[in-house]
Amino acid sequence: MKPSETFKKFSVGLTGGIGSGKSLVADQFAELGAAVIDTDLIAQQLTGVGGEAMPAIREIFGDSFLTSEGALNRAAMRTHVFSDPSARKQLESILHPMIATQTRAQATSATGEYLMFVVPLLTESGQWKNRVDRVLVVDCPESLQLSRVMQRNQLSADAVRAIMATQATRAARLAIADDVIVNDDATVAVNDAVLRLHELYLTLAAKK
Repeated sequence: MKPSETFKKFSVGLTGGIGSGKSLVADQFAELGAAVIDTDLIAQQLTGVGGEAMPAIREIFGDSFLTSEGALNRAAMRTHVFSDPSARKQLESILHPMIATQTRAQATSATGEYLMFVVPLLTESGQWKNRVDRVLVVDCPESLQLSRVMQRNQLSADAVRAIMATQATRAARLAIADDVIVNDDATVAVNDAVLRLHELYLTLAAKK
């Protein structure tokens, strides 16, 4: 998508650091009727078995970064791009245009009350804030991010910290937020926040 491109429907950009609980919150909005478009899920589909991005990834990076089934070996690629910034740029040059195309297509065909884009690197992109009507940040203490990702992905503390270091700081995310949901494992509080914001977004969508 072009930097100046916006959407006809009312739209929300949902972001947060790794392990903050973006998917949990997005799923709740989807259940309430939002059209959720997850750029991370799109990336996973593009790099899965038979994914559109796999021929280019194989050509540039070689078979050592593929699983035996032909999908992207995420662990191997994660280690590679974190140690080699030029490799990360190469991977992004393959994926980002494809993700943009798929995101645009899903937004055009969406039938929900409003659009919600899950964009892990929304803050870092510097462009998404101008494309959406509001930015929603899912926030939690960094110590909680660390413990969640270590448990979920079976990674060492150093490996998780390395991932977190490539992302925007907690302060930078909060600085661009129109709305914040604190996901510190207080389930009721998260549920209540989602319901409250859903009602707000419905009201704003009706005015657009």
